Amino acid sequence: MIRYLTAGVKHAFGLYRPGRTVPVRPDDILLASYPNSGNTWMRFLIANLVHPDREVSYGNLHQLVFDPDVSVKRDFDRAPRPRIVKTHGSFDPRYRRVIYLVRDPRDVALAQYQRLRQLRSIGDEFSLEDLIGRFLAGGHAASLVSTDHFGSWGENAGSWLAASFRHPGLLLLRYEDLLADAARELTRVAEFAGLPETTERISQAVARSAPDKITDSEKEQGRDVPLVPSAKSGGWRSDLPKPLVARIEAAWGDIMACLGYELVTRDSHSALESSLLGLLAVGAAGSTGEQREEALVGDTSERAGLSAERTTAR
Repeated sequence: MIRYLTAGVKHAFGLYRPGRTVPVRPDDILLASYPNSGNTWMRFLIANLVHPDREVSYGNLHQLVFDPDVSVKRDFDRAPRPRIVKTHGSFDPRYRRVIYLVRDPRDVALAQYQRLRQLRSIGDEFSLEDLIGRFLAGGHAASLVSTDHFGSWGENAGSWLAASFRHPGLLLLRYEDLLADAARELTRVAEFAGLPETTERISQAVARSAPDKITDSEKEQGRDVPLVPSAKSGGWRSDLPKPLVARIEAAWGDIMACLGYELVTRDSHSALESSLLGLLAVGAAGSTGEQREEALVGDTSERAGLSAERTTAR
């Protein structure tokens, strides 16, 4: 009885977490990514950019960049427009503007394994090979603390990548590019979303969102295991055995090639040629004949960037 009364009061005052039932406004901007792909870091970057006079921390992050599973309905209703909403879900056609942040799945798998170990959610008997099997099937660390289902990395990234060739309002970012030049990538986000983008504000937001500062914020909130580990990429080259790399590339090499990630156990061009996503890319470019062949087997890293730029220019 008390439980139902409490729930009723929360709904009456907008103090409940709306989840996917939150009404989507036409000018909402969705920040999407698969778990362990840099979503938290990007939220700090955006929050510090939009609110240069506020101290952004884990205590108020969900009130600045909204998380339907954490932010309460009242905060959504009172938020200035446009609202920026976070998700780990697959393609959602309700949003007209989407920022999708993707990360090399080989590094994502390692990050999930390390986090599970840090949380002591798995014991020593749970091997990295066991994790890769679970990862390929769609299991991830976030599922231990959430009832949401995000699917596998391939299902998630593939849904957004396929949408990027037809969706006029989708900006594709790579975690690796964010690491290489956070100011440049945040400027792209600001231009896409219509956010303030002066050089000073961009630089300040990047400085305030440095991973070590985020870790300090986590400690202040009592988190022993950071959500944003030390920022790096390519750890899979030394820490992921080649047979496990081969399993990931066998499953998702076509999507990885479309995103410009180098394959080491498969031929990137062959993976791209056999990919439905590759055909979508060619169709979107309007290529025929020799142009079609060039689009399929060209420099995948350059084409990934061009695809991202094309979506912002429509």
